[in-house]
Amino acid sequence: MTAAIHTSVTPAAPGVVRSRSHLANVLHRLVRNPLAMVSAGIILLLILMAVFAPWIMPHDPFATSMLKRLKPIGTPGLPLGGDELGRDLLSRLILGARLSLFMGIAPVILAFILGGTLGIIAGYAGGWLNTVIMRCIDVLYAFPSVLLAIALSGALGAGITNALVSLTIVFVPQIARIAESVTTAVRRSDYVDAARASGASALLIVRKQVLGNVIGPIFVYATSLISVSMILASGLSFLGLGVKPPEPEWGLMLNTLRTAIYSQPWVAALPGLLIFITSVSFNMLADGLRSAMEVKQ
Repeated sequence: MTAAIHTSVTPAAPGVVRSRSHLANVLHRLVRNPLAMVSAGIILLLILMAVFAPWIMPHDPFATSMLKRLKPIGTPGLPLGGDELGRDLLSRLILGARLSLFMGIAPVILAFILGGTLGIIAGYAGGWLNTVIMRCIDVLYAFPSVLLAIALSGALGAGITNALVSLTIVFVPQIARIAESVTTAVRRSDYVDAARASGASALLIVRKQVLGNVIGPIFVYATSLISVSMILASGLSFLGLGVKPPEPEWGLMLNTLRTAIYSQPWVAALPGLLIFITSVSFNMLADGLRSAMEVKQ
């Protein structure tokens, strides 16, 4: 880890060239990873599906029809069948990608900003400030993610905003601990000591020497949390603590279709299948990023 951090230092103009070369090497190694590229393609396809959902949905995802209730896959006009209210399942899965991806990515982005900032401050400052920040972080980190998310969502109430806040709080401690650990290692490096001895301010050192060297490992770790966030968000919706009906969201759709597991098991399993595929894709992409950033490769 120390070697990987040291190679991306950018203290002067030549360092910028090295940083760009390192980024190009990372992208080159990532492109040569077939699993990472397949995962990135699946994620890109899901994002495009969510963005262009209004134009590619074959039917109104909110239109109900008791005549189409729980129709099997392959029914004329309903290629993926109908749900418990006769709504087109394909259209609801397409539109549901919006909320599902949002609830998976947004909490991690917010936690990346908040947790990364707290961790970098604690890691660089050290001393009593590090103790205060990290002991507060440890209080939240002591609880399992699932139980903490359920407890916070139950206390705040159901809804997209409350679920977003709950998931953000769940991931802040995890990212903060990684940020603090990496920043502490960089703070003890020779080039940081040299910058400090030259009279550079703490803010300048953090911006020039520290931030560029810790942002990569923190980003890779945060990417691996997106799959966890999607599963937790789907679980909250399944329990009635996340997205509210009739909005389509894959976890909520699993909840509403659970009564059809014996009559139309394939129809009921489709939202779960999309959750599984998306989660595995984000995991594989995160693993590819981690491998690409290892200088030894």
